[in-house]
Amino acid sequence: MIVFFNNLKRCLSLFFMILICSCVNDNGAIVQKDVVDYVNPYMGNISHLLVPTFPTIHLPNSMLRVYPERADYTQDLIHGLPLITTSHRGSSAFNMSPFNTLTNPLEPVRYYSYDNEKITPSSYQVYLDDDRILVDYAVSHQSAKYKLTFEASEDAFLMLHSKRGALSWDGTAVSGYQFIENNTKVYVYLKPLVAPDKVSILKEGIQIQGTFTEGNQAAIILTFHNNRVNFALDIDYGVSFISEDQAKNNMLREVSGKTILEIKNKGKEIWNQALGKLKVEGGSEDDKTVFYTSLYRCYERPVNISEDGKYYSAFDGQVHNDNGRDFYTDDWIWDSYRAHHPLRVLLDPGKEEDILNSFILMSEQMEHFWLPTFPEITGDSRRMNSNHGVAALIDGYRKGLRNFDLKKGYQAGKNAITQKTLAPWSGKPAGELDDFYKEHGYIPALYEGEVETIPEVHPFESRQPIAVTLGTSYDEWCLSQLALELGLDEAYHHFLKQSYNYRNVFNPKTDFFHPKDKDGKFIEPFDYVFDGGMGARKFYGENNGWVYRWDVPHHVADLIALMGGRENFIHNLNQTFAEPLGMSKYSFYAKLPDHTGNVGQFSMANEPSLHIPYLYNYAGQPWKTQKRIQKLLKTWFRNDVMGVPGDEDGGGMSAFVVFSQMGFYPVTPGMPVYNIGSPTFKSVTLQLSNGKSFKIIAKNNNTGNKYIQSAKLNGKVWDKPWFSHEALRDGGVLELEMGAKANKTWGTAPEDVPPSAKPIYPGSE
Repeated sequence: MIVFFNNLKRCLSLFFMILICSCVNDNGAIVQKDVVDYVNPYMGNISHLLVPTFPTIHLPNSMLRVYPERADYTQDLIHGLPLITTSHRGSSAFNMSPFNTLTNPLEPVRYYSYDNEKITPSSYQVYLDDDRILVDYAVSHQSAKYKLTFEASEDAFLMLHSKRGALSWDGTAVSGYQFIENNTKVYVYLKPLVAPDKVSILKEGIQIQGTFTEGNQAAIILTFHNNRVNFALDIDYGVSFISEDQAKNNMLREVSGKTILEIKNKGKEIWNQALGKLKVEGGSEDDKTVFYTSLYRCYERPVNISEDGKYYSAFDGQVHNDNGRDFYTDDWIWDSYRAHHPLRVLLDPGKEEDILNSFILMSEQMEHFWLPTFPEITGDSRRMNSNHGVAALIDGYRKGLRNFDLKKGYQAGKNAITQKTLAPWSGKPAGELDDFYKEHGYIPALYEGEVETIPEVHPFESRQPIAVTLGTSYDEWCLSQLALELGLDEAYHHFLKQSYNYRNVFNPKTDFFHPKDKDGKFIEPFDYVFDGGMGARKFYGENNGWVYRWDVPHHVADLIALMGGRENFIHNLNQTFAEPLGMSKYSFYAKLPDHTGNVGQFSMANEPSLHIPYLYNYAGQPWKTQKRIQKLLKTWFRNDVMGVPGDEDGGGMSAFVVFSQMGFYPVTPGMPVYNIGSPTFKSVTLQLSNGKSFKIIAKNNNTGNKYIQSAKLNGKVWDKPWFSHEALRDGGVLELEMGAKANKTWGTAPEDVPPSAKPIYPGSE
């Protein structure tokens, strides 16, 4: 009976959490909205420079993802109808093209003029206006349903396309596969609920008799003789990374026998449950749209690829039993460790444990027992720099997650950092560059025109010596903390000392991290804005020296000490937001295309910048964190098609928005504390998996009242600009009294700053 009432209480709580959102219609009446109704998949679909967001249709962390295949929102045509997208920014692995009129030659995928498009997180509608075909679509986890309505009373055609694979008709359904890369295949099983009158294949643009086709641009055509207006064709399909039979099983399990409305309603229910774990009150309708759209983005990856207790692993090319635990991949850890993983620890700790367990399984399945850095559907692509999987492991463990093997995780992380090369975009074993790092504590830089001779360095990339030195220093701090948790005293002290290696490239004359040559001399002359070529990769990585100046999240107190104390640290922070671009935008972005969303030299568009506005908390001026966070959110994240400042990375940046709008942020994954910012809403309630809730109340909160005047934590006066994960986990209330002018005394005392490692490691100097 107790269990019954506890479950009832949770259900009612979620029910009211979902229904509490409301808005006023044009007639002034209050209209209740589900939280999923606040999601705008079009937000950010026009990029400021590089990659836009995509209006992705999927269920939370599910394998099947699709979106209209076009460059961005401005493109006038869509390229076929998608069946599955195997990466959050890739093209569809299979395309489906309905049409009424045969052309000669016939292209394997048609381009469509379209109108009246409507996208929700789990459904899609569009009118193909030239072809007069209405498309309705609803998605499940590994299968989906299309409903095509052909308005013309003439023959209807349906063409299925695989770029590099095979398709066949067995008298009931089309099945087949497509090669992606790294010997990975994706399979499809597609069943029209009306039998075709004719089946043919496409050969060099010509329709010929046949029921099987393979190779490049394989296409099969189903013909339906039709003399009715508004001929409706329902199509069920499933996808798989295991086999065609498994794709069929996925379809039968999830969508067969269901109407498209039933699938839509189920999808909406699932999204409401996921998004409803966070309830907000106050703020504008646009604020809520930005919040819930950003939260929806955080569920786009990684993806669960377990299918009926099995999964295909591209890490060893085998099908494995999942032993009752879901297997996740497509996680770009280079950026997701900062806020994406910490957010999931709060909202889905069980799922996060499965993700961390998947990292360890990947390590065991690969040739070397190395923690992955950029695991995708097709294996670990080893992109970007550093080995930040260790950060996700220690952050989860420190916040109470236990359902993964910490010892194996530590060993895989240690191997990745000490046995694999530190050279970015490379999966080769450690070599000359790594030997130098182990001896001297930094990655040496090359002078302009100096030819790269080290084979571990990717031929397209470069050493990125500052980015790698700083990133590895943090990774080694994470290793030290993992070793501490495991009682490995010698390893703890070794890696803790290594975690100060960023000091080896700090230039005390300029207060920047400055590349050094192999002889220990700073590269001179040097420009912290522009040197480093395209993307500043010769020395940094996608961002310039002004951003990497702050990339020491584990030892902020030591960074303050390096800069000579609080006053100069604050001065340097202020200058980051004030320093001009130094040349025209055209010239600046030609060199630094990832460095958009600028406020001075600060870039809101790239993940290495996300923690920077919170650093004022460490130096006695939390009011400036409050000011900057509000301005950054209002400026760069908006409810419109250009409302995201840069490459959003499928949740990597959106997690910053979710945290910051709630009013706090995890500056240092691995330290179980949160920095307080300035909340967007009057109240935010986090429904925790342990049945408890944590609530943030911002009294007198509005657009003008961005500054914290005073605070209470669980009824007691709280003068610190941070709070612990333990306080959040145990449930409670953080009350913030807000005002229009800064309280320049709240949270400023040296003893009240957020925790950080000691300024100097004993014995290091």
